[in-house]
Amino acid sequence: MTLSTHVLDASRGTPASGVAVRLATTDGHELASVVTDADGRVRELAAELTAGDYRLTFATGEYFAASGQEGFYPEVVVTFTVTDPGQHHHVPLLLSPYAYSTYRGS
Repeated sequence: MTLSTHVLDASRGTPASGVAVRLATTDGHELASVVTDADGRVRELAAELTAGDYRLTFATGEYFAASGQEGFYPEVVVTFTVTDPGQHHHVPLLLSPYAYSTYRGS
């Protein structure tokens, strides 16, 4: 199973590059820590996840501070469940200083 993410800055209409992303189990065991690339992507965050619950934490406050914007959310945490470890999982984040949304991508 592979896991990827894509962060878009909706307020600027651009990819959100340089966002720190942390993958952990729901009990807090860190599995990976990466930063989004120039296209706002992390193409492969994990390759060996089993069925279970996981948490992605996006350091949005640091991103907004670095880009000269004031934001409301210091971090965005997305908790999700892997039921079929054989599938690719994509968890995008659409971000603005005062709102965000996410969905299960492909």
